[in-house]
Amino acid sequence: MTLRKTATPPMGWNSWDSYGTTVTEAEVLANAEFMAEHLLPHGWDTIVVDIDWADPTARSHGYNETAPLIIDGFGRLQPDPARFPSSADGGGFAPLAARLHALGLKLGIHVMRGIPRVAVAADVPIAGTDATASQIADPANVCEWNPHYLGLDHAHPGAQAYYDSCVAQYAEWGVDFLKADDMLWPYQVPEIEAYSRAVQRADRDIALSLSPGRDLSAAHLDHLRAHATMWRVCDDVWDRWDDIEPNFARLARWAPLGGPEGWPDADMLPLGRIGLRAERGEPREGALTLAERRALVTLWVMARSPLMIGGDLPTSAPETIALFTNDEVLEILRDSAGNRELLRERDLVVWTAARGDTRWTAVFNTGDEAREVPFDTRSLGLGPAPARVVDVWSGSDVSVEPVHVQSDAARGVAPGSSVVRLALEPHGCVLLRA
Repeated sequence: MTLRKTATPPMGWNSWDSYGTTVTEAEVLANAEFMAEHLLPHGWDTIVVDIDWADPTARSHGYNETAPLIIDGFGRLQPDPARFPSSADGGGFAPLAARLHALGLKLGIHVMRGIPRVAVAADVPIAGTDATASQIADPANVCEWNPHYLGLDHAHPGAQAYYDSCVAQYAEWGVDFLKADDMLWPYQVPEIEAYSRAVQRADRDIALSLSPGRDLSAAHLDHLRAHATMWRVCDDVWDRWDDIEPNFARLARWAPLGGPEGWPDADMLPLGRIGLRAERGEPREGALTLAERRALVTLWVMARSPLMIGGDLPTSAPETIALFTNDEVLEILRDSAGNRELLRERDLVVWTAARGDTRWTAVFNTGDEAREVPFDTRSLGLGPAPARVVDVWSGSDVSVEPVHVQSDAARGVAPGSSVVRLALEPHGCVLLRA
């Protein structure tokens, strides 16, 4: 088969922001059923079980140093049957995948690079080879933040065989999406190539997402496009404006490079009911204001970043869920081009995108104070005198005024133009269509 490329950025839900390492099958299914009923009609179709689904001792707020990960006789991870009862008796994630597929959804799972320490300690055989786990492990290349794995020695053919056997099992289960972690910081060329090769050899089309993206350089663009469906361009994003604001600059660099060959990923949307049993914080409806939540979704959409919701869908507030069901906003994600930053001046950032004669412009206020600003419509990429300008989030028309030569010229608005006057909340935005 092939590494699955997608015509538009993937859209789904991920368990990490809500449940950390501890999500259960029942919780996954509750979110899947909510997605199928409320979000699938708007394009959301992927459910991702994040890290440590094989750890029977998983806990909130971190990792267990010597976790007894459940593996099979070839060192391949198996779901914890206490949390995923349908996986008992060797079922793996196949029963869960079947449930999701019946709902019209895709199943994604988190994987780590390398091989579990418990497999190396037991020195299990590698499927299809004469090698054992201790012979293919590389103790010098370990993850800095997760203690459960050793790296692989890719000079040994058994390393590739191990990844091939793991991904073949995921394909047999019916997995559609793999989030492969500890790949990009530092940039792990042999690991990326070996894992991508395993995905391409599997008997199923599978999308491959690479994480995390701290300090990721576009110098790797060709390699990323060749070996992944999407890749993170930042570290984890949580519900703090200080986490979101740096992505304006990152996405300004990366958005023009995204497309069906591969999607730069600005990380999950930490929106909705998060922190239930997660790495950070206690249960909450996110610390971002509604204006900040809308700005977050707008930036990700204008940059055509993949969208993965982090909040527990059934218990999230209706006003948060409404951010995920505005088809006029999501149309930009699916069907726009030329997405780029147009202007950055102190606390004002302007993005633009287009489709045919339609123009979208997002104006962001990254500052801490509200402000009202008149804009020359030409400076926003909307043309000198657009017939109609719409606020995409509300669907209401925005007043377009002819220029007042003396007063507006003093503000830098050129004669012969028209003006829109935008009220911007702190850390807020306005999304326009002309």
